[in-house]
Amino acid sequence: MNDYLSPLRAPSLVEAFVARFEELIISGELGIGSRLPSERELAARMGVSRPVVHEGLIELQARGLVTLRPRKGAYVNDYRRSGSLSLLESLLAYHRGNLEPGLLKSMLRMRELFEMETARLAARNRNQEHLRQFHEIIEMENACELSCTKEIVRMDFEFHLLTAIATENMVYPLIINSFKDVYTNLTGQFFTDRGVAPVVFGFHRSLVEAYRARDDKRAAAVMKRLLDHGERYLNRAIDQRSTTVSAERVV
Repeated sequence: MNDYLSPLRAPSLVEAFVARFEELIISGELGIGSRLPSERELAARMGVSRPVVHEGLIELQARGLVTLRPRKGAYVNDYRRSGSLSLLESLLAYHRGNLEPGLLKSMLRMRELFEMETARLAARNRNQEHLRQFHEIIEMENACELSCTKEIVRMDFEFHLLTAIATENMVYPLIINSFKDVYTNLTGQFFTDRGVAPVVFGFHRSLVEAYRARDDKRAAAVMKRLLDHGERYLNRAIDQRSTTVSAERVV
């Protein structure tokens, strides 16, 4: 932690300030309850103005990472108790897109609970316009080149977002949009395998059939199989990375 107050160099100094302290807190280098230096000291030692420091601390507080106490300073929070959805993006960025197993498992369990419910409700509440939009996505998937990973990731997200919209619950689409960066990072990891997309597209077709039939039980069951398929692939990818890292350390 000796050089964490070294001068900052970035297009946006506020963003750089926030990014540095996010990493220090998420990594545990700055422990829970730690008091940060004063704004004046932070500005002087990091080579930025006090407004940059002040704005950065306000943003860190908004993300649940610190608490600002009048006349006492900034203190590091336990982000598990005070963090917001936006912190998930920071956690992902800290791990450079490679989630450690505990965090990945937590996210997958949350996604299973959430998306099985959205599939169930979409089957009950969808309307003809929703069905038309689902068929548009299916048609685009059928015509898509399997090498176009970015486009496949986009269509897959649109399918799940439309499922949330079709529930007629006003909050569900907002929740899935909040996870967009995290979600697309994960799907981007397994859509690079060209054998994955056809399987996923098949699940999408089955889901649309269940939505059309208003079969909520079948919709939830198909969504569960789809999510299980993705989880198995991601777990294999993590195991392969762990094996590669272990082999490199031995060498």
